[in-house]
Amino acid sequence: MSSYSELIKNFEKIRNYMREFYVYGFKSRDEYNKKSARSYDDERRRMESWLGDYMSFVRTPEGKNVFISIDSRVPQHNPFYKALKAKSFTDGDITLHFILLDILHSSEVVLSLPEILDQIDEYLCAFENPMVFDESTIRKKLKEYIAQGIIVSEKVGRKMLYRRTEDVALPDITDALNFYSEIAPCGVIGSFLLDKQMEQDDNFSFKHHYITSAMDSNVMATLFKAMREKSVITVNNMSRRADEPRENRIIPLRIFISTQNGRQHLIAYQPDFNAIKSFRIDYLSDVKILGPTPRFDELRAELDEMQSKMWGVTAKRDRYGKERTEHVEFTVKVGKNEEHIARRLEREKRIGSVEKIDEHTYRFSADVYDTSEMIPWIRTFICRITELHFTNRTLENQLKSDIEKMYRMYGIEEVDV
Repeated sequence: MSSYSELIKNFEKIRNYMREFYVYGFKSRDEYNKKSARSYDDERRRMESWLGDYMSFVRTPEGKNVFISIDSRVPQHNPFYKALKAKSFTDGDITLHFILLDILHSSEVVLSLPEILDQIDEYLCAFENPMVFDESTIRKKLKEYIAQGIIVSEKVGRKMLYRRTEDVALPDITDALNFYSEIAPCGVIGSFLLDKQMEQDDNFSFKHHYITSAMDSNVMATLFKAMREKSVITVNNMSRRADEPRENRIIPLRIFISTQNGRQHLIAYQPDFNAIKSFRIDYLSDVKILGPTPRFDELRAELDEMQSKMWGVTAKRDRYGKERTEHVEFTVKVGKNEEHIARRLEREKRIGSVEKIDEHTYRFSADVYDTSEMIPWIRTFICRITELHFTNRTLENQLKSDIEKMYRMYGIEEVDV
């Protein structure tokens, strides 16, 4: 019988399962063939321990399909954060953690490495068959905690001294933490801070609550670090058209997050194609920072300029750097007392311009890299559009064909689109 633990060592492993159960869902035990059946059972039970209230199943001829079902408007705190807080430790790690933080229990306690070693020996001598920690292990653990901001070091003469960092009070920011933890990239940081508070007042509910981004927090944090250091990275990118992820060497430039669907994209320069491309962050894994590049500022400035022609996340140019744009233009009829339509046209446009033709007519025009990204927005004005012109004639004809099909579905015949 296999042993089972709620804790995890490798978050990327559980991230893959959570995507399969929540994002894709509805796979039976037999259909999930990436790992063994026993591994499937262990991961399913692990997720049930965190998300038991949200686990459901259906029975089909193929078998029992388990999936995660969450109405994202209901939970005020992202349930997926529980997975990020379930990290496992070795016995030595957890023992040393509590001993060190007990010895350095206050910022007023200042000790050298030999003094810390002596006190650790005093702790352990009371146990039968005590663990043994050498000087190198303690030094590495102190260095790790210094990097994390838990401990600070100070050199006095030839001696290195260590102490705890000052405790930071968190008064009157519960509302800010509650909001940040649910809407910001890497919001799990806010969730950890909320755990330190005795009481949490939940003053927020969300109509659009994009909880699945929690699963990408580790990847997102590494990308932010790489951009802060202006570095080149390698990253594995999973494609729906390939069985195995492909490694890419790229320079991360910005992260775009959709307010419509919560999807997160990395905009990065890919030297192999001499192109600025977008990558879905939920498809990325195993990010490795290689080191700074002198081209970062140049490429970031180039992206800033290109954003004036980006409706979504697509930026098109050929291998020689020549841009490829498409022109979009449509005219909207606004009736009496319908000024709100013109205001919406102006408010919702991301790029381009709105021109008032007469009292009841407005024209929108823009040069974009990808007209298809605009189609969902253009459709919202469908009953008011009087003229429509795309330089991408294929898309224009497709949109007009879709409108004709819609008219026929509703029994409206012989309409000149």
